[in-house]
Amino acid sequence: MAAPVSLCHIACCANRAGGGAVAWGPCGLLAFGSCHDVVLYDPAVRRAVAALRGHTGRVNCVRWVRRRDRASETELVSGGSDKQLILWEWKDTVTWNNQLMKSIPLEGHTEAVFAVDAVYQSDEPDLNLLIASAASDSTVRIWSRHGSEAKCVEILQFGNGFVMDVCLSFLPGSNVPILACGGDDCKISLFIQQNGQFQKTLILPGHEDWIRGVEWAVCGEDLFLASCAQDCLIRIWKVCTKSKQLPETEDDSIKLKENVFTVKDADTSYAVSLESVLAGHENWVYAVHWQPSYSKDGSMQQPMRILSASMDKTVIIWEPDKESGVWLEQASVRVGEVGGNTLGFFDCQFSPDGSMIIAHAFHGALHLWKQATVNKKEWTPEVVISGHFNSVEDVQWDPAGEFIISVGYDQTTRLFAPWKRKEETEVTWHEIARPQVHGYDLRCLAMIGRFEFVSGADEKVLRVFRAPKNFIENFSNITGIPVEKLCSHSSDLPEGATVPALGLSNKAIFEGDMAVQPDEDEESFNTISNQYPEIYFQPLILTEPPPEDHLLQNTLWPEIQKLYGHGYEIFCVACNNSNTVIASACKASKKEHAAIILWSTSSWKKLQSLSFHNLTVTQLAFSPDDRFLLSVSRDRNWSLWRKQDSSESGPVFTCCAYTDKNTAVHSRIIWSCDWTPDSKYFITGSRDKKVIIWGQCDLSVITEGNGLDSIKPCSTVLDAGDSVTAVGISRVLTPDGRYIVAVGLENGKIILYTWKQSGKEPALADWTTSIEIDNSQSHALAVKRLCWRRHAGRAGHNDENSSKWLQLASCGADHSVKIFNVNRFAL
Repeated sequence: MAAPVSLCHIACCANRAGGGAVAWGPCGLLAFGSCHDVVLYDPAVRRAVAALRGHTGRVNCVRWVRRRDRASETELVSGGSDKQLILWEWKDTVTWNNQLMKSIPLEGHTEAVFAVDAVYQSDEPDLNLLIASAASDSTVRIWSRHGSEAKCVEILQFGNGFVMDVCLSFLPGSNVPILACGGDDCKISLFIQQNGQFQKTLILPGHEDWIRGVEWAVCGEDLFLASCAQDCLIRIWKVCTKSKQLPETEDDSIKLKENVFTVKDADTSYAVSLESVLAGHENWVYAVHWQPSYSKDGSMQQPMRILSASMDKTVIIWEPDKESGVWLEQASVRVGEVGGNTLGFFDCQFSPDGSMIIAHAFHGALHLWKQATVNKKEWTPEVVISGHFNSVEDVQWDPAGEFIISVGYDQTTRLFAPWKRKEETEVTWHEIARPQVHGYDLRCLAMIGRFEFVSGADEKVLRVFRAPKNFIENFSNITGIPVEKLCSHSSDLPEGATVPALGLSNKAIFEGDMAVQPDEDEESFNTISNQYPEIYFQPLILTEPPPEDHLLQNTLWPEIQKLYGHGYEIFCVACNNSNTVIASACKASKKEHAAIILWSTSSWKKLQSLSFHNLTVTQLAFSPDDRFLLSVSRDRNWSLWRKQDSSESGPVFTCCAYTDKNTAVHSRIIWSCDWTPDSKYFITGSRDKKVIIWGQCDLSVITEGNGLDSIKPCSTVLDAGDSVTAVGISRVLTPDGRYIVAVGLENGKIILYTWKQSGKEPALADWTTSIEIDNSQSHALAVKRLCWRRHAGRAGHNDENSSKWLQLASCGADHSVKIFNVNRFAL
């Protein structure tokens, strides 16, 4: 039988921890740190296959363990801000279940770990594994592993300097390990293991600023080292064996100075010389990597190509010129971001076969480029995983259940939808638009119908956005839903949106507004306004999800309204099911600021102000039949508002039930609330670990208005085991008519319960715990919102009617948005 809950999609991005947070293994998997997890992403099937949980702080660096014969690796080492390293290994790479995953923690550093490297000392699998790690405690630690235990064998002190990157390799033609460390003293230190201890053998000066990356490559009999620094330069060094021969005759030719050192054990001399200096970047170079070696005719081949990532928004592939052998940028390729409010790249990697490159941008976004098959100089952007780079605060399904929208503290609103490809049955989810890129942290959102939403941020205004024509056409192409079904009046919609140079609001662009490029020969460049065009939007016809630099500026939605009325930062917002009324509330420490404001969606006027709570209202929810509005608050109470017969100006809500000091059950802030699909009961979840279902909201409450005593707890108090930060009730019941309740906790866990009232009095047996979602699938930090898809079935699968599947979207403080498929017959 299929698992009752499976993870359908995870949206996340790499940590903003400088270089080293991304690694592409020979098995084809891309590993990157995302908040406290190490995510394994498979670019071939375009989905994350696993998340490794073990760190309790941000993951800063990830490295696949290297073998000298480049056998397919199934081991990974990661370091984090929790001062520890974890060595992960697994036996079976087909199924990816976490039972077969083994993790060995390496503890010893006293500060955050920022760089790590690991290499086997010989080809036999179980033999000595050597690991080097650098942390902000100014030390480099050498670890070795025999069998299943690892220990620290040596500590290299760097005084009060920091090492930014470490890399291990072996001296040419020997088994002697050599370690390169680059740091803030602008020099590369080379350590060579002699008599089991690493001795500082050589210092390579040359860089004029902090060194950000070092990497070895073995090429035939020689060893090459590439280093990059904040002086915008890349240096390539060569280490080769120096034969014992007579001193050469003095001639007048200009030669590079060689540094010579001797290894005692092997009694061999080696010469280190500077091979090349590559200048082409215009800002700090954060990372430099060689193309991985591959096996050909029984021997290892190292391609002479390196990849560098810089803060100047470019990634360059360098290779030596065919004739002269000089490293040139001309023989190379430059890719990167254009426009947008971005800041360049932290890291870059080649795929195992060198046909793709990935780059890790400053905001955590990953960029993937693929080499064209015909013209090898041409690299085209590809679809890759994306997500928020800070806490995700709210997520909502579109009413028809075709996509989700999320907002977060990374100041963006993102829209994810299933990508339906004609030839494949597999449906994968991708970010297909970024409707809002804001200047404030976003806190909450509510959908108003299909292609309209209102969002609230850490500012006093609510902003309303509507989808442009370009989005609806592209959405139709990607999801396979015909445009006619999506939108009847798409002709009068704007094409897209842009943010003016000095503005904050997304301004609509109509077809006539698109800038016409002036002729080259006109004297047009002398005015300031022509140098900085107002409109950066370019309409594109998409048939697949857009790459990152397109998301940054071409998928904005026009802002159609601002709602003014709150005195402090907006905290929550909700919209009723007929899309006529919006309710919103803001942060408050006094009763007058804690009022809920109701707005009309037709006139955008303020309808009413509902004053009851003394502190911030944390969540608002309209009942499915739109007759009630429920609010829960930091003052540990809830209040229920009943809709009166509406006057000309719109509906009027009056308070019909509430809890106060004497009747309250919750003893801490109530974080979350939701309604059952029949509007009879509602649920509240609080920091005091309690979940309670209240009711009944039946006719007597509606007509006579004596609801103050008639609404009381209908369920026993459910102890969830940790602070409850999110609750959600499915609109679809289990086959035997029970309500399905999802509860999200502060520790990141998500638990599914079912509940049905049996008798007059609340009974403990009414609750059943169905499923506690597996630790590695749930969140690493607090769950911020749980939202069920309104209909049965899975988005993009056309299995509405008889479907056993439900879909649950969740978002959390661990920067991720997840979608779960839940089998309701298995609950």
